[in-house]
Formats: sequence, structure tokens, C-alpha cells
Amino acid sequence: MTKRTPSSYQAYTTPTDFGWNKEQEEAFTRYTGPYLAGRVASCHKTAYDVLLPRGETVRVGASGALRRLGKIPAVGDFVVVLDQPDSGTRMIVDILPRHGTLSRGAPGGDGGSQVIAANLDTVFIVTAAGGDFNIRRLERYLAVVHASGALPVIVINKADIAEDADALVKETAAIAGDTPIVMISAREEEGLAALAPFLPAGTTIALVGSSGVGKSTLINALLSNAVQETQDVRNYDERGRHTTTVRQLFALPGGAMVIDNPGIREIQLGNAAAGLDETFADIAAFAADCRYRDCRHDGEPGCAVEAAVAAGLISEERLLSYRRLMKEAGFQAEKNDIGLKRLEKKKWKWVGKAGKQLREEKGY
Repeated sequence: MTKRTPSSYQAYTTPTDFGWNKEQEEAFTRYTGPYLAGRVASCHKTAYDVLLPRGETVRVGASGALRRLGKIPAVGDFVVVLDQPDSGTRMIVDILPRHGTLSRGAPGGDGGSQVIAANLDTVFIVTAAGGDFNIRRLERYLAVVHASGALPVIVINKADIAEDADALVKETAAIAGDTPIVMISAREEEGLAALAPFLPAGTTIALVGSSGVGKSTLINALLSNAVQETQDVRNYDERGRHTTTVRQLFALPGGAMVIDNPGIREIQLGNAAAGLDETFADIAAFAADCRYRDCRHDGEPGCAVEAAVAAGLISEERLLSYRRLMKEAGFQAEKNDIGLKRLEKKKWKWVGKAGKQLREEKGY
């Protein structure tokens, strides 16, 4: 998937730059009259906090027409707000084109994906020294972020408690490919300068990672202000407590926007299969030399990937992880197909009932 580079177009004049760019500007030109363009800062079930051009934040709902179309605003979305102060009407009536959309597997068994943040330029995958550090989970996050179109950056927090910080970076580099790796201590505010190149004005960054890795502490450090509550991890298993309960967008002093996300112990792939080749670029490179184009790298003759494992060029654990995620992605695709067929059947059933009702009303 093609990565988007941050736009320098800043026509959206507000007290802070909300990341508005030329694509959203062009999409909004068809709206005239009592409409404002805003950006979703947080979601609360059926209500949304939206940043407006006048510098105010309003809590509004989404129109029934938008909900019937299955369009659900996400944090980071640029939206069209119908603003009629005389009648007291304010509601979201449209979602402007998205880019850099971070999704995960939707709840339930029907497949599909749930958008958790939109219009992202960069995603900080935050892990931490100690019990949270897990290479296999990092691979999963990388697949999801690569599929989004945003640029991933791996941030290893809690350097102050790491027994061997260099070893953690080296272990991460073995699976990171070209993804930058930054070691920091958010609590001690050490290493934060290394994040500056990824935080230019006009860009939007999301933070993802497990509970307790220090995402909220990092937000507070970047803002130089305690806007997010934090808690210590549990001593007996080093797991974090869910301090952040809603996704929220903040404006950093330098003009970048950052989205904090509640901790996720293990993110589902959803429709992230497109990101697997980038995540496992080393395996994809050897796969080009396999005898069969549809080689699954699992016992087929002439498999260049298994030959690379035997030669010590790829670890067996990494190949097993690749197989596991490919299997999960295939299963997700099957669920998506079943879900689409159900929706299509439901649609035509509704069309049939509507047609029957119309014929009865007209007497034929």
C-alpha cells in the first residue's frame, strides 16, 4: 500500500492546525450554507466531540441518514457538521475522504473491520521493557499499521527499567525491517527528542499498544501537561490497568495532532492482510524464488523460504508467526465474504418487501 506523505497545505485556520489538507478542502467545497467542517476529537457511544474552525469543541450526534448508510465517525475523521443555531440543530451529516485508516477486527463473528482512528500520517507502536515486550505482538501491530497506509514507528518505553536496552533494540530490529525504532523513558522524559522528526506541524500521529506501556505518560510528556490519567502496572504480572477509556485527539505545541488509544492486549488483524508482505519483507523476498507461486512455505517442494530457515537466514519462530498470521488473515477473509453475502441477502429481502408493499398500495 502506498504511504502518504504529510501535506504542508494548511488552509484550515484554527487556534491549532487540525491537519486539514487540500483533499478535505476540495471535498468540502460542495457544501454551501449552514455547514462547518470539523474534526472528531473523541467518541462517546452515539455522541462525538468535534473541533470546529472557530476554535470551539462541540458535542454532537450523527444524522439518521448517515447511520443508515453505515457510516460511523471515528476519532481523527474530518466531518461535515450541519450548524443551524436558530433551530438549535447541530449534527454530523457526512464524513470527508479518509487516509491512513487504522482498523482492527470488528467485534462479533460476521467479519469486517472496525475503524479506530482515521487520517493518520504516523502510528507509534508503543511497547515497553519488562513483561509487556513481545516480538510476536509487534509483528501483529506492524501488519495492521502497514495495511493502514500510515508510517509505523516502534517506540520502546521504560528504558529506565530495561536490563539491557541495546539487546531489546537489536531483537526488535530483527523483525522491524525499515521501521524506525526509538528507545525512550516517558516517565523520565528521556529520549523524546528522537520522536521530533515524526511530529512535524500538520501531521496526525496515533499511539497504539497494550495497557501499561506508558502511552498516556508519553502524551503528558509531549504536551508538558498532565492531561491523561496514569496508573502503575500491577506488580504481580506487570499488566497495565485501563486508564485511558476513550480515544482522544490532542494538539501538540508544535502543531502536530496525536491520538491516544485505550490499551489493547492483542489486536485482531481485521482486513490487514495487505500489510503482511511489508511486515515480513524478509520472507516475501525469499518467497519470490519458491518453485510454486502459491507456495505456503509449509512443506511444499522447492520452497525457498524453508531453505532460508534451514540455512539460518530466517528464524523458525518468525516463519511460524508468518504462517499463523496468514492463516488468521485467510479466516478473516472468509468471514468477510460470509458477512457480505448476508448483507446482500438482507438488502434484496428488503427490496422485495418494499416492492410488494408498493404494489399493494397501487392495487396491482
